[in-house]
Amino acid sequence: MPTKTIKVDYLARVEGEGALDIEIAGDVVTSAQLRIFEPPRFFEAFLRGRGYAETPDIVARICGICPIAYQMSVVHAIEDAFGTKVDGHLRALRRLIYCGEWIESHALHVVILHAPDFLGLPDAIRMARDHGDIVRSALALKKAGNDIMRLLGGREIHPVNVKPGGFHRVPSRAELRTLVGRMENARNIAIDLVRWVATFPFPDLERDYEFVALRHENEYPLNEGRLVSSRDIDIDIADYESEFEERHLPHSTALHSLLKRRGAYLVGPLARYALNFDRLPSTVQALAEEVGLDRICRNPFKSIVVRALEILFACEEALRIIAAYEPPAAAAVPLVPRAGTGFGCTEAPRGICWHRYEFAEDGTIARARIVPPTSQNQPSIEADLAVVAGSLLDQPDEVIRARCEQTIRNYDPCISCSTHFLKLTVHRS
Repeated sequence: MPTKTIKVDYLARVEGEGALDIEIAGDVVTSAQLRIFEPPRFFEAFLRGRGYAETPDIVARICGICPIAYQMSVVHAIEDAFGTKVDGHLRALRRLIYCGEWIESHALHVVILHAPDFLGLPDAIRMARDHGDIVRSALALKKAGNDIMRLLGGREIHPVNVKPGGFHRVPSRAELRTLVGRMENARNIAIDLVRWVATFPFPDLERDYEFVALRHENEYPLNEGRLVSSRDIDIDIADYESEFEERHLPHSTALHSLLKRRGAYLVGPLARYALNFDRLPSTVQALAEEVGLDRICRNPFKSIVVRALEILFACEEALRIIAAYEPPAAAAVPLVPRAGTGFGCTEAPRGICWHRYEFAEDGTIARARIVPPTSQNQPSIEADLAVVAGSLLDQPDEVIRARCEQTIRNYDPCISCSTHFLKLTVHRS
């Protein structure tokens, strides 16, 4: 039986170092592995013994694009362990800074990292020659998101203003109002962006994912909610480990997260959208219908449309919060450390970011566990790769490689290595 191996030595646009191996025997894909060989970063280990107040600044360093996801998850876990509740305008400010992260992260991915795949172009630099207005608009969107993060977080990269109980400093109403014009412009750009990406040529692929996301009683999820799935899961975030587990596989230093009863699942925009469509503003729902997107989308390549819709949601949510804002009496509510275990789970742009911490009586961390969205999606990525490669076995290796690269970018794993370029090695026998 003729066999061949398609190897991609360095994957573009993933967190750390990764590669792709596809084994083909005759007309069957026998293996599709996303190999993550970035050395372990040991965040969970070196958090031990640290004081609870240090953790937001430490975990922010896990990701330069999604620091808010890690900060919000850890502050929720700390407050859960210490029996503290943050509500009112402080809670609204947390949603606002999260909107900033969604806007800047999604805009970067949709236009700069993913759109070139659909246009048959090698990168955004080449795309800018033919679609300069689109690229400039995307950069304006990203800047609008960064502006929110800078105002509320002190800076847009690894913000320093977030703390357990609230913020070190809260903005005045006048300071927040300075964002209104930029956010209104961003909203208009987001509407045009949705309509543009919806015209892309999408591969015909439907996948039977089990979607997993937060679901809140009356909000599109950002910071809080129950963990639900498109099948039978509906649990408190504290019960995450009753349904999910992480496994180490030989081909990856990154753990694979799986459902104990069923295996792979999907987190991120497609899951949030499918499980929370009824929580979106009517304007966002109407635009989704206008561009022909069903209430449940199972085509992973159309995730780019859902991400664009989430940019629009984040712009509208930001404007809503700013309009209703009144400065709270204090920048943070007081916390009293105590021994206990706390849980936090928020919706990073790429999906749920789950944290668990065990604290000593003085508030120092005894144990920490962090499950990022990319590790949760790895099994689904590999399953998608097997299906996509299997549908292209009669095509040249370069076609298979390009489509598999695009398949991985459907998930927006990360952009830490966006300057790497793919190297392809094909062994035939």
